[in-house]
Amino acid sequence: MFNIIDRYIAKIFLTFFAGGLIVFVTLFIAINYMTEIAAYKAPAEAVIKYYGLVSPSLVYQFMPVACLLGTIFTLSSMSKTNELVALFSSGMSLARISLPILVLVVLISSAGFWINDRLLPIVNQRKNYVLYVDIQKKPGLYSTVKTNKIWYRSGNVLFNIKTLQADKGTAQGLTMYYFNSAWQLIQMITAADVKLAGAQWELAKGTVTLFTKESSVPLTQDFSKKTIAVAEDTADIQKSSQSTETLSVSELKKFITRNKESGLDTLRYEVDYHAKFSFAFAAFVMSFLGIPFSVTRQRAGGTAFNVGATIVLAFVYWAAYSSGITLGQHGAMPPLMAVWVPNMAMVALSAVFLMRLRR
Repeated sequence: MFNIIDRYIAKIFLTFFAGGLIVFVTLFIAINYMTEIAAYKAPAEAVIKYYGLVSPSLVYQFMPVACLLGTIFTLSSMSKTNELVALFSSGMSLARISLPILVLVVLISSAGFWINDRLLPIVNQRKNYVLYVDIQKKPGLYSTVKTNKIWYRSGNVLFNIKTLQADKGTAQGLTMYYFNSAWQLIQMITAADVKLAGAQWELAKGTVTLFTKESSVPLTQDFSKKTIAVAEDTADIQKSSQSTETLSVSELKKFITRNKESGLDTLRYEVDYHAKFSFAFAAFVMSFLGIPFSVTRQRAGGTAFNVGATIVLAFVYWAAYSSGITLGQHGAMPPLMAVWVPNMAMVALSAVFLMRLRR
């Protein structure tokens, strides 16, 4: 049960946390609109709808940084007003003083994981539709994931891809369905492997099937290599390949299992799967990291120095986290290790700073 001091500390933390979150989200939306969305000259209704749908994702992404800011400013402000000195004099340790902050961070992290798993997949699907269809006017970039495939539509062409490695410009398990103006199937192309080269796709190990009125039996021909031209909006498919953001943890796991059973490359998706868990832990890591730098004696710049040092370490953490994901996606590290090693390393570093800290 929290006492009055715990509630006081919690109130200060939540104030800074909420304030930081509002500032971060507002700044991101303003910068994003000026640098990316304004150029499309989309209707105001579409823009407002888009940012309304993107806001939950921004809140989730900025939660760790907001927790860091809340921790730093809570403890630093209490240190500046000598409230920490009074609490230390009464026998409370730094761990006990920080307890309400860490408890709130755990609750925030749990809420963030729930948002990411239950709410964001639905919201992100709608957000992508507004972005690609209403704002960018490129419906061919809009994708949806069903069972073990990623589905797209471009004009009168529907196609699905089992796995897509956007950074490598390759895909596996392609099936394309061509329809006439009356939406009658006239052609189907399948390919085991695809090399995405802009508006020209190089297919390998596939078949072409024609459906004609003159023949009651579809005409099928195999090919070892084939090059096809795709529509302009489909040529940019690599830019919209964030399919895992529209999947819950359980759906992503099933997606990986089904494609792995088919012998397809699922490494990128496995990294994304483990990252859904590790990112939820980031808020705790950030807050734990901020504690030792928030309560040092007011020297060498005081609070400004502490905030600056923690921000530097936060950038180091994000750099390590991003590097781990990149190494995992390229197979240099196992997916589980790639996303968890940065978290564990920063927690260990924070523990070292705390042990060296003099009260």
